[in-house]
Amino acid sequence: MSYRGKAHVVGANIDTDAIIPARFLVTTDPAELGANCMEGLEPGWIKRVKAGDIMVAGPNFGCGSSREHAPIALKGAGIPVVVAHSFARIFYRNGFNMGLILLEVGDAVEKLGDGHDLEVDAEAGKIVNHTTGETVQCMPVPAFMAEILAASGLVGYAKARLAAQG
Repeated sequence: MSYRGKAHVVGANIDTDAIIPARFLVTTDPAELGANCMEGLEPGWIKRVKAGDIMVAGPNFGCGSSREHAPIALKGAGIPVVVAHSFARIFYRNGFNMGLILLEVGDAVEKLGDGHDLEVDAEAGKIVNHTTGETVQCMPVPAFMAEILAASGLVGYAKARLAAQG
């Protein structure tokens, strides 16, 4: 699970309504949600994003409601991983359940600037900032969560487990 892309930095306490406003919750289609990702924070934000780019956030990213639409919107926007100071607990679990990689780095998030060229190795818990030359360490994705991610989320993981049981 290694990714390289441009950092898109957002601030603290970004709630799920900023990630995907309620008016777009009439679908669960990742492409449609992704096309409207971050509209509650910055209209047109999606126009700056390329598939593989990396979201960088301050403390408490994903606070607010428990909607799964928020991590689906980020994935639909082409964001494979979010690196944050910290995550709201329900968003953290929903993110992994939907197949979105989330890494907490605490205050080291300050070393990751908007537009920086980042390389993330989720299994090693290592983020290399190719713009500054700095490396940020974090907890790697636990093995059981990596299994869920490898199956594209909890539903895929459950289907594979059931199929393996016959």
